[in-house]
Amino acid sequence: MSAAKIKKGDKVVVLAGKDKGRTGAVLAVLPKEDKVLVEGINVHARHRKPDQSNPQGGIDRKPAPLHISNVAVADKDGKPTRVRFEDRDGKKVRVAVKSGEVL
Repeated sequence: MSAAKIKKGDKVVVLAGKDKGRTGAVLAVLPKEDKVLVEGINVHARHRKPDQSNPQGGIDRKPAPLHISNVAVADKDGKPTRVRFEDRDGKKVRVAVKSGEVL
């Protein structure tokens, strides 16, 4: 199993789908399903009837998972970049391909 190129907290750009071009922070990575949850992206609404635990009812909005191939790490200028691993000072680090900046 290789190391993950996208991690929780990374700023990513959506490459495909209804939210193409939008950016957000990764809330969670689901490696077994090859999916990621991105803050404010691919938000789905669930209409809830009032019940004992939620007497008001209403609409619950939460992000749904995106396939990891549909997002890319955002570079310092906000544009998508690929990620490579390099050995720096004896440590394996993630590096943005476009800028060469350590992530």
